[in-house]
Amino acid sequence: MITSRIVVYALLGGIAPALIWLAFWRNEDRKRPEPRFNIVRTFLLGALAVILVIPLQRKVLTYYPGLGIMTFLLWALLEEAFKFAAAYIGGLASIDDDEPIDPLIYMITAALGFTALENTLFIANPLLQQDIAGTLVTGSLRFIGSSLLHTVSSGTIGLLLALSFYKRSWLRKLSGTVGFAFAVFFHTAFNLFILNQGSLSTFLTFATVWAGIAVLLLAFEKVKTIHRTPLA
Repeated sequence: MITSRIVVYALLGGIAPALIWLAFWRNEDRKRPEPRFNIVRTFLLGALAVILVIPLQRKVLTYYPGLGIMTFLLWALLEEAFKFAAAYIGGLASIDDDEPIDPLIYMITAALGFTALENTLFIANPLLQQDIAGTLVTGSLRFIGSSLLHTVSSGTIGLLLALSFYKRSWLRKLSGTVGFAFAVFFHTAFNLFILNQGSLSTFLTFATVWAGIAVLLLAFEKVKTIHRTPLA
């Protein structure tokens, strides 16, 4: 039975970690931060993407039953596409997307909005079964696993858009396409390796995601040094 307490706990467990990560990443853009309205809108659109993606992912299962490569590939494709759409509508298409670091901020914000609602739904399940231990384990794994996965995959798209920010339009589109393809590949590979229940496989998968976060942190510093040049 769904009670108000379960809803509150699930929301706190799903949204609070996402907001903590959001504050962390926004701190990287503290010199010229994006408008709060854009950030809130992008975050909420990222959350809305979960609601839109779920029925489509269920549709995929009717064509590709089971948890095979094609299923995970299409699921990842849908999630990355909707997260990008959230970032595009939320801020990338606005006049506020005016410096290289902005695509990174908007893509990561959309990813965290997606993560917030997705994690809320995952945490709600063990709560409904009154499995407190299961809730804690699920919340912890989602915090250090799935949340970072979405950040790295979407952040990769944002990074390539950032690195090509002052380049010609066709080159920026190509960079975004390459970033999107890598995000789908990385997302698919993560899910496939997690499906392998071996402890070594799980450890290596999570270690790779954390390495991706470290790369993103270094990338932020690189992006901050990019300026328009006469030859760009």
